[in-house]
Amino acid sequence: MAKYESKSLRNVAIVGHGGTGKTTLCESFLFVSGKNERPGRVDEGTSSFDYEPEEQRKHISISAATNFVDWEKHKVNIVDTPGDSNFAYDTRSCLRAVDAAVILVDAVSGVEFQTEKVWEYSDLYKLPRVVFINRMDRERADFANAVESIKTRIQKVTPIFLPIGAEESFKGVVDLIAMKAYLFEDPKGGYKTVEIPAELQDEAESMRETMMEDIAESDENLMEKYLEDGEISTEDMKAGLRTGVMSGSIVPVICGSALKHAGTAPLLDVLVRYLPSPVDRGPAVGLKPGTDAVEERLPEESAPFSAYVFKTIADPYAGRLTLFRVYSGTLKSDTPVYNPLHKSSERFGNVFYLEGKIQKPSELLIPGDIAAVAKLKEAVTGDSLCAEKSPIVFEKVQPPPTVMSFAIEPKTRGDEEKIVSSILRLGEEDPTLTFGRNEETKEMILSGMGQVHIEVNVEKMKRKFGVDVLLKPPKVPYRETIKGKTNVQGRYKKQSGGRGQFGDCWIDIEPLPRGSGFEFADKIVGGVIPQQYRPAVEKGIVEAMVDGVIAGYPVVDMKVSLVDGSYHTVDSSEMAFKIAGSMAFKKGVMACQPILLEPIVNIEIEIPDEYMGDVIGDLNSRRGKVLGMDSKGNHQIVKAQVPLAEILKYAPDLTSMTSGRGTFTYSHSHYEEVPAHLAEKIIAESKKEEA
Repeated sequence: MAKYESKSLRNVAIVGHGGTGKTTLCESFLFVSGKNERPGRVDEGTSSFDYEPEEQRKHISISAATNFVDWEKHKVNIVDTPGDSNFAYDTRSCLRAVDAAVILVDAVSGVEFQTEKVWEYSDLYKLPRVVFINRMDRERADFANAVESIKTRIQKVTPIFLPIGAEESFKGVVDLIAMKAYLFEDPKGGYKTVEIPAELQDEAESMRETMMEDIAESDENLMEKYLEDGEISTEDMKAGLRTGVMSGSIVPVICGSALKHAGTAPLLDVLVRYLPSPVDRGPAVGLKPGTDAVEERLPEESAPFSAYVFKTIADPYAGRLTLFRVYSGTLKSDTPVYNPLHKSSERFGNVFYLEGKIQKPSELLIPGDIAAVAKLKEAVTGDSLCAEKSPIVFEKVQPPPTVMSFAIEPKTRGDEEKIVSSILRLGEEDPTLTFGRNEETKEMILSGMGQVHIEVNVEKMKRKFGVDVLLKPPKVPYRETIKGKTNVQGRYKKQSGGRGQFGDCWIDIEPLPRGSGFEFADKIVGGVIPQQYRPAVEKGIVEAMVDGVIAGYPVVDMKVSLVDGSYHTVDSSEMAFKIAGSMAFKKGVMACQPILLEPIVNIEIEIPDEYMGDVIGDLNSRRGKVLGMDSKGNHQIVKAQVPLAEILKYAPDLTSMTSGRGTFTYSHSHYEEVPAHLAEKIIAESKKEEA
C-alpha cells in the first residue's frame, strides 16, 4: 500500500436521505478507481459496505461502513452512512470524525427530510460539502428542479457542472470551469472530453457567469479582479472555489448516475481538488480533562497522539471493534494509549484499516487516518484516546432521546440473563439503544429510535448472540387513586385450636393533591392498639397499595390515619395487624370513589409547514392538548401534552403522516384521570388478565 502524508488525505462522509444511492456511489468509487474489479450491488446483496445480513435483507444501510480509494495520488477515506432516520445517530457520529461531506440529492425527489437533517449536522461541525445530484438517468429526473429545491429549502448552492440530457438520454456533463463536455461512454466510469454541444452553449455560459460571481463573492481580491475585468481566469476560479468550499461560503453541485458510474470520476476529482485535507482543517479542539480549559492538537506527526472514537462494532467472535479518527501524532500497533474519560490505559493490539468488513493491517497511523482496533476493554463510541502525558477530551456526540419502546421477553425460558448481556453488547455498538426494567409493570423494556431500529437490533441479537425474543407493546404504567373520604374498619380474627390471630383497626382515608404520594399518620390515643403493632398496620397498607385495588396498579396520592382499634393480649400479633390494615385499606378504597390515573407526556413534534393540519388533527384524536408552536426555518415545532397510551406506536404513524419528514421527542409530565369509558375497558382487561 502506498504511503501518504496528511495533506494527501481526504476524509469524506457520504450522506443523504435514504434511497438516494449513497452505498451505490461508494461502490462506484471502488470500481472506478480500480480498487474493485466488479461493483457491488445493494439490490443483489453484494455491496462491500452493506455487509450485515440485516442490511442485505432490507436493502438499506443500517450501520456506517468505511473504505478508501487511491485517486490522483491522494487517499480518499470514504464513510458510507445510513440515510434512514432510525439510524441518524450513526450518521451524525461519523460526521463528527470527517473533514467534509458529500450530500446526495435524488434528481427526481429533490431535497427530502433527511437531506435537511444531514445538512444541519454538517453545519454543526462546520464541514465543507459538495452536493451530488444522483440518478440523472431515472425517469422524471430534473437537475434544475433538484437544485431549486436545495436553494428553496436549505441554502444557496453553486452548480459547477451542467448535465447533458436527462432520463434515458443522460449521457454526460459540462464542466463549467474548464468549459468542456465529458461524455460517459465507458462502462467502467471513464469519460471522453469533447466540445460543449451547441444547444447547451448559451445555458453553460449563463451558468458559468453565475458560478463566477459566486466564487468572486467569496474572496475580496477575486471580487476586485472580477469587477475590473468582468471575468476571472480559470486558475483563479479553481483557487477561489477551493477557498470558498473550505470556508463554507460555496457549496458546489455536480451530477451523475452512481449506478452507471457516470460522474463518479469527476466527483473524485472534485473531492481531491476542492475539499480540505486534515492539515487544511487546522487544529482539533478539546478540553483538558476535568476542566473547562481549551486544548488544541495540531494535525502534525510530531504532536502528542490524540484520536476520537466515532463508532463501535460488537462482534461475538472478534470482540469489540473500535473505529477512530487520528487527530495528531502517530500510532503503531502494540502501543499504550490513555483514555481520559475512563482514566485508564490500554495497549493497542494490531491496528488496521477497514475495507467494509475486511481488515487491512497498518504499519503506522498519521494525523487524519481513519482506522480500527480490536478488543479494547474500556473505549466506547464518543471516547477520546491520547498520550497519557498530554491528555485531551474531544466533545462527544450525545445520543438523542429514544422515541419508541417495546416490552421484550425470551422465547426460551431461562434466557433473561442472556437478554441483558446481549443488549449491553449491542448498546456498546449503538448508544441510542436503551434497556431497563419497569418496576411498576415488571417488564423488560427495550427503547430505540423507531420500530425498524428495534426490530433490526432484535434480529442482530438472535444472529450474533443466539437470543430469540418476542416484542410486545409495553404496558402503560397506570396508577390508582381516590376522590372521596371514608372511615373504615379492618378486623382480622382467626381461631385454629391453639393460639389464634386477632387484629382490629379503624382508619381514615382521604385524597391528597396529585403527585403528593402517600402519607401515614398514627393518631392512636390511650393505647387501644399497642405501639409495637401500629407499624404493622402501615406495612399492610403499603403492601396493598403496590398491587392496587381496582385494576392491579399502584395506589398513590392519599393519606391514611390510624385512629382506633382493639387488640387481644394473647392472640394479637404484628402479622394479624398487618392483615387487618390491608383489609381496611382495600375496603376503604372501594368506598372512596377510586379512579385510574394515566401518564401524560410532553411531546415536541418537528414537521414541515404543510403537515401542520394533519398532525394537529391527529393529536386531537389522541386526546392531546396543543400547548403552542414555534417556527424553525421551513419547519414548525408543535408542543403538546398527550397520554402515553396514545403514542406507544406514534413513530411509524408520524412517519406515514409526514412522508418520513416528521420527528418527535417526549418526556414524562404528570398523571391525569383516565376518562370513565376508557377506565372501564382498562379495568376489565386487567381483571381478565388476572383471571
